[in-house]
Amino acid sequence: MHYANWKYFVIAIVLAISGLYALPNLYPDEPAVQITSSSAGTELSQSVLEQSQSLLESAGIEYHDSSLENNSALLRLDSSEEQLKAQEVLRKKLGDNYVVALNLAQTTPSWLAKIGAKPMKLGLDLRGGVRFVLEVDMDKALEGRLETAAREARQNLRNESISVNGLKQEARGLLLHFTDTATRDTAKNVLQSSMGNKFTLQSIIDEQGAALKMDYNDFALNEINEYAVGQNLTTMRNRIAELGVAEALVQSQGENRIVIELPGVQDTAQAKRVIGRTANLEFRMVADNADGFAGGIPPAGTEAYPFETLDGPLVLLNRQAIVTGDKVQNAQTGIDQESGQSEVNITLDTAGGKLMQNATSASVGKQMAVLFIENKQKISYETDPATGEVKEVRTPYAETKIINRATIQAVLGSSFRITGLDSAEEASELALLLRSGALAAPMYFVEERTIGPSLGQENIDKGLFSTQIGYLAVFIFMIIFYRMFGVIANIALAINVIIIVAIMSMLGSALTLPGIAGVVLTIGMAVDANVLIFERIREELASGAKAKSAIVAGFDRAFSSIFDANITTLLVAFILFAIGSGPIKGFAVTLAIGIISSLFTAILVTRALVQIFYGKRKNIKRLSIG
Repeated sequence: MHYANWKYFVIAIVLAISGLYALPNLYPDEPAVQITSSSAGTELSQSVLEQSQSLLESAGIEYHDSSLENNSALLRLDSSEEQLKAQEVLRKKLGDNYVVALNLAQTTPSWLAKIGAKPMKLGLDLRGGVRFVLEVDMDKALEGRLETAAREARQNLRNESISVNGLKQEARGLLLHFTDTATRDTAKNVLQSSMGNKFTLQSIIDEQGAALKMDYNDFALNEINEYAVGQNLTTMRNRIAELGVAEALVQSQGENRIVIELPGVQDTAQAKRVIGRTANLEFRMVADNADGFAGGIPPAGTEAYPFETLDGPLVLLNRQAIVTGDKVQNAQTGIDQESGQSEVNITLDTAGGKLMQNATSASVGKQMAVLFIENKQKISYETDPATGEVKEVRTPYAETKIINRATIQAVLGSSFRITGLDSAEEASELALLLRSGALAAPMYFVEERTIGPSLGQENIDKGLFSTQIGYLAVFIFMIIFYRMFGVIANIALAINVIIIVAIMSMLGSALTLPGIAGVVLTIGMAVDANVLIFERIREELASGAKAKSAIVAGFDRAFSSIFDANITTLLVAFILFAIGSGPIKGFAVTLAIGIISSLFTAILVTRALVQIFYGKRKNIKRLSIG
């Protein structure tokens, strides 16, 4: 009964690697608060960490460790209750310039971390995590649509040589003024045929004369709201996918809210900053008289914006944008070969490339600017004089600055680059925001909370208990029915669980309650493979075969049955992963990993252990197989 040496070598390598990468799971994470700057790439100084420590000490909140690394401060606390108190204190005192996020700090030894060994991620139902509720600003969504509708209305009337005395945006529509009622009626007929499916048109006379009132109808308003939520959902999913958060949940709630659940993210501050940012770009031509502007009211058709920083010198830009960020098809970071600074290489879609080409073909030698627009929210706290309750007040505002200004050297098309960025982090985050898609409307945080770790720990304890009961039942059953071969099967089963944990840790897959069910199911399936082998050995012995021949025949002849049974289950796991979502995917991943691992342990590991016990014995009169 010979067993190839290379198989022992493969088993030893797999066991060594699995044991090493499963080891970090013995070191549990601990609650912490993470502080980063609200702007990517901004350095966080030691003074911010010291200020945070002082604030916690003044509030009587104990922390046992603090560190400043990767441009963020991390303060570790003893309990989740202290963690929530610390976040509330720091958010109020540090202000809007910093993001204070809940986190779970790893306690894995540094020597394991250096080789990339990390503990297995746990899903929201086990580990807990962060839950954000964001509200879509429907007024801004409508405002953006009205701006587009205003340009379309002007263009339609211009094509018919109809002049407009004035155009004003209102709450849910447009108000256009004309020189006389005849011109207004002609304009109404033109706009009724081109835009009447979305607007209700009404002829009126006001203090400025003949006017046409255009209001979005209910169908159009519903379509705008649904599009805004749907587009923002897609964008959020893309952003979270870029962050690499496993088992994240992104779904709509009600008419204008989006719920995001992030289980066990490693950088919750970055996640909150990226999720909450409503950033967009506009490419505009620099006005001809830009250099002479010193402040005041900008000339007609232009707008003034600060250059590079919010308090930088003002530069005049043409009001009409050439291309906006929603035309960006791809964005990747790079390095400017001349200056060595970070840049973002942008690829526009076909429509955007055509617009850029048309605008720059007549503007070679002129300057074009990149305008960065970010909608934010200022948080302040007010005390209700009647009840004395402190309320959080959120005030939306926009930060707009020019991040790049350059002379057009040649006609631009679909591909070009943005330079002049402050840091690699800023370039990376800008590329991520553009690549994941533009938001249809700004969103603001209305709720942030953690899923209680006590619930997660209870689920973990129950899951582990069920796994232990299942393993113990299998352990006893195998020993009673298969004696020494049952002991061998139980050793292989323990190795199987270690391999599953190691692979899930290396892949970054999140373990959920359904995932634990997958592990328990895998234990049963792994034993089932051993049962097939052992029963085949029993049959060979009953037919008069010698002990070693029965062992060889048992493993060889049971292989096809084991392989077929596991492959069909593996196909089901792939189907569940392809069409499922959330916990279903977690179950499918665990099941697939368990099947592959159980094949390895049943065919190779069990065979090697049997060889070690019986391979070198010359005269085996009886096998301990029940």
